Amino acid sequence: MNVLIAGGGTAGHIFPALALAERLRAEPDVEVRFVGTAAGQEARLVPKAGYPFATVDARPFPRSPSLAAPVAAAAAARAVLACRPLVRDADVVVGMGGYVSLPVGLAALWLGRPRVLHEQNAVAGLANRVLARWARAVCLSFEEAAAGLPRRARRVVTGDPVRAEVLTVARERRRSTAEARAALGLQPGLRTVLIVGGSQGARRLNEAAVAAAPELLRTEDVQVLLLCGPAHERTVLAAVGNRPRLRVVGFLERMELAYASADLAVARAGASTCAELAVCGIPAVLVPYPYATARHQDANARALERAGGAVVVPDADLSGERLARVVGELLARPDRLRAMAAGMQAWARPDAAEALARQVLAAGRGGER
Repeated sequence: MNVLIAGGGTAGHIFPALALAERLRAEPDVEVRFVGTAAGQEARLVPKAGYPFATVDARPFPRSPSLAAPVAAAAAARAVLACRPLVRDADVVVGMGGYVSLPVGLAALWLGRPRVLHEQNAVAGLANRVLARWARAVCLSFEEAAAGLPRRARRVVTGDPVRAEVLTVARERRRSTAEARAALGLQPGLRTVLIVGGSQGARRLNEAAVAAAPELLRTEDVQVLLLCGPAHERTVLAAVGNRPRLRVVGFLERMELAYASADLAVARAGASTCAELAVCGIPAVLVPYPYATARHQDANARALERAGGAVVVPDADLSGERLARVVGELLARPDRLRAMAAGMQAWARPDAAEALARQVLAAGRGGER
């Protein structure tokens, strides 16, 4: 069976697709290929993981009427045509969301190839809303996303696939924590606050973290791991100086080390971040990115808040003082942190890659060809 996976953009969009691919590759008769853009992180991460990768010139489509709409429409039509040779040999096409999925999905519809969609966020994206009614299954990370899809769409809550190395953190927490803190240069016996703004960093979170650090570090058994993003590393290091118990890292390839080290996390609310924090059972303070499309990060964060695993701080309310107060109050209540960790684990779906793979395999083996 030939499986074509379409998607990309940030690392947070690619890692679930790679987790799915790893599960599919375990099947003896399955071959997996990817299609994405040359500019997205998929162009680096997918070949590094050992999968064939093709590029297509896909572009975001304007969400409101503008002079750019006809140009975007023409580019979309060209992209659909360019995708036909890629789709022709596929037994099933998987759309992981984002604008790359749209021309690939339309080409699959044109050629009569079965389609399985995956929606990472709590608000369904444009590509999945367009393609949903013709898909064999629309697999959801958040139950809330179902409200934005056509009624006739077959919706299945699978969760968001998480990399195997992240899943290991939850299974082997005690051992992995000690090893991770040693690898990151953190002190072994201290409570660790992880602050992370995603693979690209987040300036607002960095500024709040720098301002909050002196207050947080007044508590002698607390240390802070700040993953600030490579573009912000020099600025953040200059701002904090050589401060004990504050570790600043520009980019961490092995995020499982950060998760294994953390007793509490402060993060944006991208879908992959939410899924990874949840499977690791890490209580979180979530600060949704306010400019995310359709404010989907707000919806993601509120879903985890309802599950009891997170506290949500709107970006507009974020400051060093507010961050220090919220984190300090949580650290002062170990019972609350334990309850939040339990809420995260109850919401998590560590078998998401397996559940999504079953939908893909069923579609491919019962194809329309």
